[in-house]
Amino acid sequence: MSTSAPRLPDALQALRDLLADAPLHLDVPGRDEASRSARAVVDQVDDYLLPRLRDLDAPLLAVVGGSTGAGKSTLVNSLLGTPVTTAGVLRPTTRAPVLVCSPADRAAFAGDRVLPGLARSTGEGEVTGGLRLVVSDALPPGLAVLDAPDVDSVVETNRELAGQLLAAADLWLFVTTAARYADAVPWELLRTAQERGTALAVVLDRVPPEAAGEIAADLGGMLRTAGLSAARLFVIEERPLTDGFLPEDQVGPLRSWLHGLAADQEQRAAVVRQTLAGALDSLGGRVDLVAGGVAQQAAAAAALRQAAEAAYARACEDVSDGVASGALLRGEVLARWQEFVGTGEWMRSLQGQVGKLRDRLTASLTGRPSAGVGLQQALESGVEVLLRDAAEGAAERTAATWRGTPGGPGLLADRGRELETASPEFAEAASGEVRDWQGTVLDLVRSEGAGKRNRARVYSWGVNGAGAVVMVAVFASTGGLTGGEVAVAGGTTAVGQRVLEAVFGDSAVRALAARARADLEQRANRLLTDERARFDALVEAAAPPPGSVEELRTAAAELAAARRAER
Repeated sequence: MSTSAPRLPDALQALRDLLADAPLHLDVPGRDEASRSARAVVDQVDDYLLPRLRDLDAPLLAVVGGSTGAGKSTLVNSLLGTPVTTAGVLRPTTRAPVLVCSPADRAAFAGDRVLPGLARSTGEGEVTGGLRLVVSDALPPGLAVLDAPDVDSVVETNRELAGQLLAAADLWLFVTTAARYADAVPWELLRTAQERGTALAVVLDRVPPEAAGEIAADLGGMLRTAGLSAARLFVIEERPLTDGFLPEDQVGPLRSWLHGLAADQEQRAAVVRQTLAGALDSLGGRVDLVAGGVAQQAAAAAALRQAAEAAYARACEDVSDGVASGALLRGEVLARWQEFVGTGEWMRSLQGQVGKLRDRLTASLTGRPSAGVGLQQALESGVEVLLRDAAEGAAERTAATWRGTPGGPGLLADRGRELETASPEFAEAASGEVRDWQGTVLDLVRSEGAGKRNRARVYSWGVNGAGAVVMVAVFASTGGLTGGEVAVAGGTTAVGQRVLEAVFGDSAVRALAARARADLEQRANRLLTDERARFDALVEAAAPPPGSVEELRTAAAELAAARRAER
């Protein structure tokens, strides 16, 4: 065993480290249970498993635990024949647990070999923090006794400490009373002892002498039913105390049994092996519970991501639909378009040859630059509003869905109002993208016209105007427009397009509009994806890293393999 012994502690340490960092950040069903299980395993590895594996011959630690008012402190004092621990007269008590050992074993418990997270003190009187260490000749070498807090204390920290101390025991001395031995809380811990294979002795205290046999038989039956038939049962009848101690004939059998364990190295080693093996055997199921909790975390994170992705994908569709529907050719844009190309008699005069239309439009473009600028500004404003509305809707939908999705409310927390609207930076980013898009359209027009040597001069007179017509063509559609608007928006766009076709050609104009629309939609998708990133970042910060579940299960499998190698 000595040649392979390091493998088991190393495998246990690796598993412990993964459990300590188990990614259980999302508030989903089962998260708290998984967190408690992970913390309990980490505590037991630190407090008991690793110390015991590294020193199998260390003194036996018997932890005395039980219900409120069961008489644990009186029992410990009576076992030692000296008052080393004070009974809690007022409940709940928050005094430090007391560990008593032989002077020969002081070094084994004075350091951080076991229960390293609890500071040691050796002072007399009430100590309210850490662990009070008492050295007494009343205990033989090889045995230490620890008086733990009540397992059913109304103080949560007391209950947690009691559970931690019991998990660090080689042997549980579980104290209950004739009036409370069937209570639920003690049996929860007794079932835990059974599940973990912990060596156990049960002390039935304060039993009326006339009913001792009947009550002991009933408790014995309950222990057998629970799979704890191997547990030693000691019965202490309710008798008057002598100088604060239990009568010797009542406490003597338990003391003799404990001292016998201390004196018999083989028996002591058997108790250690039983509890050690049981604790190691229990890790598989407990790690599975944590791994299941991490898997739930991953599923919840995926659902939250999908909710944000769906909301912002719909926003992208809304922008695309808004571009294609012609809805932007209303209001200010429509008025600027009318101002730019003219209406009524002027339009009817443009029914002649394409060359005349081109000349008239070119004169319009070069002679009235302010109308073109106004049209571009109106388009810019309209597209920005479309983008902002899409971003606002996506944020609101994402926040609403998250509030009904496991883990979502915790991520929103007090940022809910902030996250259900577009980010403060979005308006400026949208404005910049629209201006860049308009510049790209003008660059497309310049690029297309640069190869038309015969028309370069005409084209150069109206780059801004030609670009404005291309921009309007991107949004031109009868969808969503009334009859009068069709006549103005659709009709005048067709006129402008015919002029552009005369300059660039039919296919080139269609290509210009298609490229301009595709570029706008790409920019919108990029903007909205960047806007979604604030939701994605919240999920990423809380979600388990990829492979977390597999890492836990692999570590548990490696621990099991290390145990098999040592047998």
